[in-house]
Amino acid sequence: MKVIVTGIDGYSGWPLALHLLARGHEVVGVDNFVTRRRVKEVGSWSATPIPSFPARQKAVKEILGKEIGFYRGSVCDYQFVHNLLEQEKPDSIVHLAEQRSAPYSMIDVHHAVTTQVENLTGTLNLLYAIRDTCPRAHLVKMGTMGEYGTPNTDIPEGMFEMEYHGRKDYLPFPRQAGSWYHWSKVFDSGDVMYASKIFGIAATDVMQGVIYGIRTQEISDRRLLTRFDFDETWGTALNRFIAQAVLGLPITAYGKGEQRRGFIALEDSMQSLRLAVENPAQPGEYRVFNQFDAAYSVNELAETTARVAKEFHLSPVIEHPPDPRVEAEQHYYNPIHEHLPKLGYHRTRDLEEVIREIFHDLIHYRRRLEARRYVVQPTVQWRSVDSRPAIDGRVPHAHPPASPVPGEPASEGPSA
Repeated sequence: MKVIVTGIDGYSGWPLALHLLARGHEVVGVDNFVTRRRVKEVGSWSATPIPSFPARQKAVKEILGKEIGFYRGSVCDYQFVHNLLEQEKPDSIVHLAEQRSAPYSMIDVHHAVTTQVENLTGTLNLLYAIRDTCPRAHLVKMGTMGEYGTPNTDIPEGMFEMEYHGRKDYLPFPRQAGSWYHWSKVFDSGDVMYASKIFGIAATDVMQGVIYGIRTQEISDRRLLTRFDFDETWGTALNRFIAQAVLGLPITAYGKGEQRRGFIALEDSMQSLRLAVENPAQPGEYRVFNQFDAAYSVNELAETTARVAKEFHLSPVIEHPPDPRVEAEQHYYNPIHEHLPKLGYHRTRDLEEVIREIFHDLIHYRRRLEARRYVVQPTVQWRSVDSRPAIDGRVPHAHPPASPVPGEPASEGPSA
């Protein structure tokens, strides 16, 4: 099967490409390296050094004996997308090329607009290009569990039966997104659902939980590592906690720490996406998979991180600074996830096991963490009246550039 992976240079795109290659699929990647530029924009970098993409391709050839096709370009350029699909005629497209950070979208009006315009434009370009060049291709779009918010009821997989004033229907479950980024994902889920209806496109919308981990079965060499973001803009809460522990900083669980979310290990996220690719939706079908294994509170993540840290002779303390986000700090949370297990999905990795694995890697790259230790503290405020607009093009909360780590490249690649 030929699979195009948009956003192949990203955290999920890179290990997915390796995972699919190892299972006999042909992979063609697309990226414009904007994540590298935007991480640099906020004064950060990946804790794991990321080679240039040609160097990544060379490592795959040497270590896995596989070839990755690649096109440099933006999915926001319709002609580029149209020509790509017309030339490659893929069986499946996994769409990961979207601005993925909630805090980044909340910096100011410019970042909010950029997030929504780019995410919706790229998705619409893909939908029209599929219709016009490869209408039988299956689109797998990465959504997010954050689209649902935290309703005081169970969360179905996308759709649910409802009754109102004596009449029943089967409708999309109401969305209650918590950032401009998450609302962009709600909107492009609606676009994909509508395109399936009017264009007959086969589509799977994967509502992804928070992914954790750096390694998969295919990532057996450090040259193949995926990125690990630990700053407050691009890193997840768990990533920040582990980085803080390694750096000897307090683990900062925002607010009461009772916020709950769904989580899934990187290895199992790749398994989920592969199953979606290998078991495509029917033409005109729009289906939704909730992709996660277990729900954890922020406190549970902090406590597990602190417990594992002690094995590495670290003694982090847990603190509770005010929550910079607008979110319920105590709430009901029970999403349903039944569709992927029916396709053969099974959990293979445990949270504590993966955290221990991350500690091993981050201690190895501790100098890279030290060089950017100031980026883990929150500066983007959801509620802030003072939006500090970047009128002159500067990011208002960006930190001053730091000196490179001795013996390490100052950037992550040609577009970093």
